[in-house]
Amino acid sequence: MKIPSLIALAAIFAAPAGAQTAKFPDRMIRIIVPFAAGGGVDSTARLVANRLQTQLGVSVIVENRAGANGVLGGKAVQTAANDGYTLLFSAATHVLAKQVLSSAPYDPVVDFAPVARVAEAPLMLVIAPQLEVQKLPELLAAAKQTTWTAAIPAAGAPSHLATLLLAKQGNVTFSLVPYKGTQPALVDVAGGHVQLMLDSMISVLPLAKAGRVKPVAITSPKRSPLAPEVPTAQESGLPGLTYASWYGVWAPKGTAPERVQLLNKAINASVNELTRSGAFAGLGIDPVSQDADQFARYITGYVTQSADLLKSAGFKPE
Repeated sequence: MKIPSLIALAAIFAAPAGAQTAKFPDRMIRIIVPFAAGGGVDSTARLVANRLQTQLGVSVIVENRAGANGVLGGKAVQTAANDGYTLLFSAATHVLAKQVLSSAPYDPVVDFAPVARVAEAPLMLVIAPQLEVQKLPELLAAAKQTTWTAAIPAAGAPSHLATLLLAKQGNVTFSLVPYKGTQPALVDVAGGHVQLMLDSMISVLPLAKAGRVKPVAITSPKRSPLAPEVPTAQESGLPGLTYASWYGVWAPKGTAPERVQLLNKAINASVNELTRSGAFAGLGIDPVSQDADQFARYITGYVTQSADLLKSAGFKPE
């Protein structure tokens, strides 16, 4: 009788553990986007969330928590329960909080669990339509004669870093004009108040198509099918100016590795579906598929490279 009793007892204790693993997720998942609705990050997050619902079999909602350069939304996730039900969908800016803020409320590398890198988007260089220059070499030549102004939508964003890289590789100096977001910066470029801006193609292409800003180059290795007439920076004489904005998903620090792995697989599957459907191509973004460890290593390299670029430009955290 002892042996069957022991087996039965073991089964009793083993069942909850197996059931707990099988249950995740068994309720709604909340994805926090730390930017306003309607932008490139928000649009991509909503596409992924929609497909993720099917992959996981539970509701997945997107909640916008804009403010403080993405920190408000980041803080909401950092302080949430580390059970995998609250996730952050953000842009590359997220991982540079310590480099751009003098008093960052968290360490984005230490205080979050990387889940998946979802997509990346090339940047487009646009200039005020009143300017006579048409090509990148002409722009650089003009900027060497007199200092050009460059709009910076957000400190530490790919737009900022790519502008620093453009100045470094083009051997020019820009007067950087900070803005609180892409839209006010674009308005000033269109109005000729500042001369140029580099930002994700998703954000600037509509105004470029409308003729309100003039596209000069994109920072991808090859031309975009959404704007095939715009040359790459490589074609225009700056082979080192390859840069992309990118989007990823994070969970709070301490989230169980098996839950991170499950979420990673579901997100990658969602991205594959969006790629096949053409939804990503319509936004001008390219899919990325990495496991959580690969994403973590990518973040380490990106932070190192970006910190060096900010330091060499004399940038001081605000």
